[in-house]
Amino acid sequence: MAARLTANVKAGGCASKLSPKILDQALRSVPRMTNEHVLVGYDTADDAGVYDLTLPGGAPLAMVQTVDFFTPIVDDPYTFGGIAAANALSDVYAMGGRPVTALSLVVFPGKGEVTELEQILKGGADKIHEAGCVILGGHSISEDEIKFGYSVTGLIDPRRILTNTGAKPGDVLVFTKRIGTGVVSTALKKGIVAQEDMNASIKQMLTLNRHAAEAMQPLEVHGCTDVTGFGLLGHAREMALGSNVTLEITASSIRYLPGAIEYSKAGAHSGGLHNNRDFVESCVYMDPGIPVEIQALLYDPQTSGGLLISLPAGEAEKFLAAQTEAYVIGKVTERQTKPLEVKL
Repeated sequence: MAARLTANVKAGGCASKLSPKILDQALRSVPRMTNEHVLVGYDTADDAGVYDLTLPGGAPLAMVQTVDFFTPIVDDPYTFGGIAAANALSDVYAMGGRPVTALSLVVFPGKGEVTELEQILKGGADKIHEAGCVILGGHSISEDEIKFGYSVTGLIDPRRILTNTGAKPGDVLVFTKRIGTGVVSTALKKGIVAQEDMNASIKQMLTLNRHAAEAMQPLEVHGCTDVTGFGLLGHAREMALGSNVTLEITASSIRYLPGAIEYSKAGAHSGGLHNNRDFVESCVYMDPGIPVEIQALLYDPQTSGGLLISLPAGEAEKFLAAQTEAYVIGKVTERQTKPLEVKL
């Protein structure tokens, strides 16, 4: 019997990302380069970079670039490949772009089961093709801990870029998926997950943010980010600081994956969750009446998570009519003492 993919990883999926505190400290020392063609760089911790390709006299055109890869979050190789692809594509969707090409990134043990590698690559390829994107090649490294993902390039109208720095007071905050992939995957590693709960998490992680991105196209959207490894509050922090506003989130409005609250109560918290909390907590006013298991879930690293969107109330109604799985989780206000306020 083949070994479980998740058996030998310290953290699965986006929970395997480097601590945001360490990353933030390291990036401060990297010299910034200015270039008139860079429309979105890494200064604002956005989901992807955007480079202007517009030629003199030509139609406006820009390129969106991102890269994302991680350790197995599920045991089935084909499913792992698909989730990794959906997660990487999400960054382009969060910017309002259309993914067109991808390069695969593979870390796999030299003595591993070749059939597993084949299934990982096939699962990823099928999901990339579902997005209307093509794989041009990739790079591989032999190493004991499996990792997989993609570098994705997309195209976008430079006049229609969505960033995490445009939220405005009075906006409604809409979210497009449920929270809890991190605690569910940690419950899997602990051997306490119910199969139906794991299936619900997998189904969500395999769902592209493509339709949500397309639904935003005709609307007036002020800000957008996808919620992945830094958790809901980690990515909300980036939006609040970049927009110089406060995001007021209503905890009781947030929807969770089946079993997520119970697994959080049972302590199925990854190292990534604790890293997120350590980095973000000082920016958050948390209503003391919110249960501790819910507080933890707000920092839970999400894999292939939903889009957090800031837009006027009237536009939010149109979006919600088109995206029935989406829901309102809060609002944007003028900057308060803390950039994030979580109410009951």
